[in-house]
Amino acid sequence: MITRKIPTLLALPLLAVIICIIAGVPFIGQDVEGNQVGFLHTVVESGSVRMASAYIAVIFGAWLGQIMNKTGVTENIIKISAELGGDKPLIVTLVMVAAVALLFTTLSGLGSVIMVGTIVLPILISVGLPAISAACIFLMAFAIGLCFNMANWQTYSSIFELSIANIRSFEIYLLVATAVATLVLIFVEFKKNGIKFAFSAPVTEEKKNNQSLKGVRGVLAMVTPVIPIVLVAFLEIPIVPAFIAGILWILLFTSKSFSKAMNLLTQTCYNGITDAGPAVILMVGIGMLYLAVTNPMVKEVLNPFMVAVTPKSAVVYVIFFIALAPLALYRGPLNLFGLGSGLAALMAGVGSLTPLAVMAGFLAAERIQGVGDPTNTQNVWTANFAEVDVNTITKKLLPYLWVVAAIGVVLGAVNYF
Repeated sequence: MITRKIPTLLALPLLAVIICIIAGVPFIGQDVEGNQVGFLHTVVESGSVRMASAYIAVIFGAWLGQIMNKTGVTENIIKISAELGGDKPLIVTLVMVAAVALLFTTLSGLGSVIMVGTIVLPILISVGLPAISAACIFLMAFAIGLCFNMANWQTYSSIFELSIANIRSFEIYLLVATAVATLVLIFVEFKKNGIKFAFSAPVTEEKKNNQSLKGVRGVLAMVTPVIPIVLVAFLEIPIVPAFIAGILWILLFTSKSFSKAMNLLTQTCYNGITDAGPAVILMVGIGMLYLAVTNPMVKEVLNPFMVAVTPKSAVVYVIFFIALAPLALYRGPLNLFGLGSGLAALMAGVGSLTPLAVMAGFLAAERIQGVGDPTNTQNVWTANFAEVDVNTITKKLLPYLWVVAAIGVVLGAVNYF
């Protein structure tokens, strides 16, 4: 994957099959009770639906995101945020960060990144930020939103086999830490580049929005990103119904007729599935890899190694996860969207760490992967749009993300040991 010889969507299922072959798991076979034990059934077939609840949540989230884009809700939130900042570059930047973070609690997929980025990045650059600074700030704002992204919560819940409430309680810490790191990044970039904190030239006028949302209906439509969060976080509604509620909410306040609402619903459904496609295929591979490393024959081979390397005290836990957090890059052993999904299950199975401690360590490392990995589609697109090197973004963000990961690991040790 690092040399770009094999794409991730192929590398993960291939790795799952190779692990089974090395451990001696048969292609096809049955035990004495007639249960299937071959990896074609237990890993390839079962693994393809192992993350079904997660990728269905991704699809519904992408569907809602497409409706927000098509109805102009996304664009209006960003434009109004820019107007609130007036001619003060710092205020404009802070409001843009807040708007992007709010949007990506709901939005997902490269299409949404492109939609938001093509509006936000020119605004940040127009207030005086260099392109590399604007790109990094945009991605950090995206990372803040990911902490409260409903589809991500469902993915982590499936991987760790923990409740959404457990995931949410720890993600709150990571959200605060990421937000503080983003503020530090903004002030550092402003000071380093000599940007005035106020009274800059006004933001350049954008062309008039053809999908302007006005009145009470417009305001209520722009509340859409908050609807799923409130339903899941405070009312404990399941994630897919929460997304459906968000879809119905936005249709209610943006549609001019029933027929137009149905046409929009159909079109955005297809586009949402397309947008979610890469994540869905990736999760199919993650499911296969998860079941491969948790296969009894594979666990028998790997357990002695896992017993030796899994931390057994809070101090070792902190050192282990902080030092190795960059291994979340390139779908590595601490990457939940790569090899880490299986490794996390093995660590929890050893018994030295509680499932909550394993969750905290891996979610902390995820902060580095989220917007630090140069193989992320959002990183590649942002770098290309801003005309900067994608590896330069990683180098600039890594110190901030590593500190956030370290804070997460320490909080994990405090809470779960």
